[in-house]
Amino acid sequence: MRLTLLLPLLLAVAGCTSTPSPGAAVPADATTTATPAPLDAAACRQAGGELMPLGRLQRVQCVVPYADAGRACSAKADCSGQCLAEGEVTAGVPARGVCQTDLRQNFGCRQRIDGGVAQGTICVD
Repeated sequence: MRLTLLLPLLLAVAGCTSTPSPGAAVPADATTTATPAPLDAAACRQAGGELMPLGRLQRVQCVVPYADAGRACSAKADCSGQCLAEGEVTAGVPARGVCQTDLRQNFGCRQRIDGGVAQGTICVD
């Protein structure tokens, strides 16, 4: 019984694809996404970074510390990365934060400071 219910669902999902089948015509106005260049470990190290798997998908990225990491801020414009709250601050109240350390702080839970005001907390996998 389960197989008869599951099989049509699997076939329907398998039929969903975003890549055209071989030989399929591609419209002239279609945009294509370039394949990202492979990460160069030596170039990453030379830039002062380290290759690390990040996020839920564990996509390897070159993580370079921001030059202004830890500096006091009140908006993103004050930082190379984001201006983040230290600890938990009530959203909507005036606050100061610190410039983020590196890309690793883009994942997990964080609270931005923008225009001197604490924003809501966001969590990213």
